[in-house]
Amino acid sequence: QVQLVESGGGLVQAGGSLRLSCAASGISFTRYTMGWFRQVPGKEREFVSAITWSGSITYADSVKGRFTISRDTAKNTVYLQMNSLKPEDTAVYYCAALTIGTVYSTKSYAYWGQGTQVTVSS
Repeated sequence: QVQLVESGGGLVQAGGSLRLSCAASGISFTRYTMGWFRQVPGKEREFVSAITWSGSITYADSVKGRFTISRDTAKNTVYLQMNSLKPEDTAVYYCAALTIGTVYSTKSYAYWGQGTQVTVSS
């Protein structure tokens, strides 16, 4: 059974930092591309970043230069370091495991975590 558990969300002031973690069980990061998405109420879930099984990394333009995705294969955990946070980064952040398709589409991901709330105050 695949399980993804996010943690690390919280309330932070604009300009601050947070590090999200996604611990996985039932899958191996050496075989899956892992992605981070975020969603605000009333809007579609949007792509934030992804790291492939081979280590290739992709970022949304909105977070490029501020967010860093990484992974620890020994711990089967993927991270999202978020710096220089802005109020518009406020959302529920989800990690997901890609099974087939492009990293940008939610439809490509079969496994999802429950999400962690990130709130950035101005």
